Amino acid sequence: MERAVAEIVAEARAADPEVEVIDLVPGGLEPGRLAELTSPSLFGGGKVLVLRSAQDLGKDLTAEVLAYAEQPADDVVLVVVHHGGAKGKALVDGLTKLKARKIARPKITKMADRVAFVREEIRRSGGKVSQDAARSLIDAVGNDLRELAAACSQLVADTGGRVDDAAVARYYRGRAEVSGFTVADKAIEGQLADALEQLRWALATGVAPVLIVSALAQGVRGLAKVGGAPRGARGAALAKELGMPPWKIERVQRQLRGWSGNGVARALSVVAEADAQVKGGAADPAYALEKAVGEIVAARALR
Repeated sequence: MERAVAEIVAEARAADPEVEVIDLVPGGLEPGRLAELTSPSLFGGGKVLVLRSAQDLGKDLTAEVLAYAEQPADDVVLVVVHHGGAKGKALVDGLTKLKARKIARPKITKMADRVAFVREEIRRSGGKVSQDAARSLIDAVGNDLRELAAACSQLVADTGGRVDDAAVARYYRGRAEVSGFTVADKAIEGQLADALEQLRWALATGVAPVLIVSALAQGVRGLAKVGGAPRGARGAALAKELGMPPWKIERVQRQLRGWSGNGVARALSVVAEADAQVKGGAADPAYALEKAVGEIVAARALR
């Protein structure tokens, strides 16, 4: 919603750099105030009136807004921000009938939508980011879209446009630890250098070795589960069969493209051995994890 308002303000300022922007809320908008603000000024100059939380307008103020919208001033842009729902629907319906420009902003509630939002924000800023790195940024920053948008813009500026897991970890280390799942994904995808780098960051930021080896085990078991799924199973049926969300199945299917059955079997053996070592069988858990990561990457090449 804020981005839509900002874009409209930017359009107005492109036409008139001196345009005045005035924020209004129903609680501070007494009857007649809108007519006063939209009347011609002795000093000239355009205005952008941003009426926020318009769903809270009373009947009289709604009528006043609609009356203005029937005969809008040439030098005034009125932006009506409505948060959806049945409340204040008469205002929305009235503006729609008057052919007002409508910008819909559906609520983002699913992880896939948040990932798409992050990727679009980074693209808009001139950068590129993978789905996995976008997920890492969401894990680090949280679900607030304003904070995510700000983080996207900053990351593009800091990295020159190439935003990957390493960049997210580097710039947001103080806000979220590198997870064992990041290490596991890199190892399973055969990215040895990145996997080791993520592993060292994870250990340095306090992630317990047992959590990292658990993530490695879950990642490799995911390969085995999806690789052994019934042929022809798709979508919700496959998700139910495997007990995994669809987005995770799609991710594992992409990861499986570089693996053979022998490689997965070898990787399962590696994580079982690493689990025993990290839980007391090895003097140096960090070394045991580095060794496991290297062997998982090597297992990916087995045919």
